[in-house]
Amino acid sequence: MEIKSVTFFGCSCGNPGDKNFEEAKLVASTLASTKRTIVNGGGPGVMLAATLGAREVGGKTEVVYYRPELATNFKGEIAANYADKSYEEANYILRTKKLLELGDAYIVFNGGSGTISEFAMAWGVARLYIDHHKPLILYGDFWHHLMEDFAKHMMIRPEEKNVYTIVNTPEAVVDAIEKYEDILSKAYHSQEKCKGPECRLFLE
Repeated sequence: MEIKSVTFFGCSCGNPGDKNFEEAKLVASTLASTKRTIVNGGGPGVMLAATLGAREVGGKTEVVYYRPELATNFKGEIAANYADKSYEEANYILRTKKLLELGDAYIVFNGGSGTISEFAMAWGVARLYIDHHKPLILYGDFWHHLMEDFAKHMMIRPEEKNVYTIVNTPEAVVDAIEKYEDILSKAYHSQEKCKGPECRLFLE
């Protein structure tokens, strides 16, 4: 099993020079150097950093956006985030769904309520398809405290702690993905291929 694409989630705020922006950019360039496609929401902040990082090494990029009429606080598509391929969805929920479908793995950087919703959806989907779930990588040491608090204060099942990896370097991101590829390559897979739209949310 090969992880061919990675979806980036993170804050739409931030500019070149900011820690979160630069980390996302470096991770994107590192992953793009391994011939993996970089996917993001087509906006500013971590999304733009992901596209720019991939571009620096000639990597492929895909973006998913929507043009809200009433969500005035939403930071949507920006011209600077120009990708090799783009998708437009009707609303925020469908946009998130498409981002989850396009990525063979997810990486979540620091962000606000939008990032929290994306992280929660990715985590929930991973738990549903455990052992065939798409790798969920949480970038930054702050995630340790957050995940410990979830486990302490909420009704988190034991297996839900096994579907994510916390890292703090680009090299650790690649290592986590390669380890998961190795696990999947050795796992038992059904001879009958999944054919429905649900298949896009897990790895066979």
